[in-house]
Amino acid sequence: MSATPSKPAMVTHLCTGESEAKREQILTGAKAIFAAHGFEGASMSAIAREAGVSKGTLYNYFANKCDLFAAFVEKNCREKLQVLAPVQQLGLSPEKTLRALAREIVRLIISPESLMLYRIIVSEAPHFPHLATTFWQSGPKRALETLSGWIEGQVAQGTLKVDDPIFAAEQFFSLCQTRIAHRKRFNMPLENEAEEEEKVISNAVRVFLAAYGVSSSEKTTTD
Repeated sequence: MSATPSKPAMVTHLCTGESEAKREQILTGAKAIFAAHGFEGASMSAIAREAGVSKGTLYNYFANKCDLFAAFVEKNCREKLQVLAPVQQLGLSPEKTLRALAREIVRLIISPESLMLYRIIVSEAPHFPHLATTFWQSGPKRALETLSGWIEGQVAQGTLKVDDPIFAAEQFFSLCQTRIAHRKRFNMPLENEAEEEEKVISNAVRVFLAAYGVSSSEKTTTD
């Protein structure tokens, strides 16, 4: 049995542009296999074939399937979450910012990649709980931290009144998952999806601001 490549050798191997391209090639292949077979049903041999690399090359980059899945999840979440931060930096009113965020959150949640990951995690979590931890830390946790940071800034400006920004962020994400997200996750048909999306967005913002918004009279009193 051949020895597993040492971490220093792996780090050195990944320093070139060619190696980064090969890593992306492997992750693209892994995405197709994980989407088709889930985590447990996927094999490193199948991933190597799909990626067009040898198993030896595959193991030069990833020690095992868990490491590969973790890298795939981290990459996917990092790319998908890039849409959230810029929205918060536009200097819009809280209502307009929340509306823009809600739109991005809804579309992020129901994207094919997000639905695929959700189904894999739910299916495999009882047997591989570390997969759920990896997904949580790479995706939802980072998204909540981003939103809660914006909420804290609004509290400091006096536009929102929130005692627990993380909890409030969780509530907003939950509001954005009504109606559409659950049906998509279960592959259920959804009529008038565009109308439903607008309904979810509008009501998520309305309910959130009803709970945490600062009224005109409160602003006047504070001033």
